[in-house]
Amino acid sequence: MTQQCPDSDHPLRLIAFDPEDLEVVSAHLQDALARVGDMAWLPEQDRFVLGLSRFDWISADAGQCERAVAALRFERVRTVRQNGVPQREPNSVLSLLAISFEPTDAPAGRVLLTFSGGAAVRLDVECLEVHLRDLGPRWTAKSRPGHALDAGPAQGS
Repeated sequence: MTQQCPDSDHPLRLIAFDPEDLEVVSAHLQDALARVGDMAWLPEQDRFVLGLSRFDWISADAGQCERAVAALRFERVRTVRQNGVPQREPNSVLSLLAISFEPTDAPAGRVLLTFSGGAAVRLDVECLEVHLRDLGPRWTAKSRPGHALDAGPAQGS
């Protein structure tokens, strides 16, 4: 099967309704950058939204490092809790590491957005409904994201 790289003419659009779908969304968002001010819980709409600068892993595997403006939307959100998110610093940038789902009283559960530096956002949801969509321009990234774990054991104290 041939996999086409998302681009300006073919933006990435994904929907997740179960944990397996969410794993795919999470993989596409690994190392996405989000400004704290671009996160919003809209309780009157039972929605949590997040604007992102998404690193395009498919393009990177094809030899081209790019980022794209993307929106991530969670529906049927009951409550939102944050830990380590600097709410008073809306221009702070967080790097998204992973998104996971833990069922509670099916189909309800908890979505956990884990960021580098120990920050996390937990969403209590009625059911899993997640939308990811590229919104606008793409640009060349300066480098491919990497983590200290990629290079082996940490050195020093």
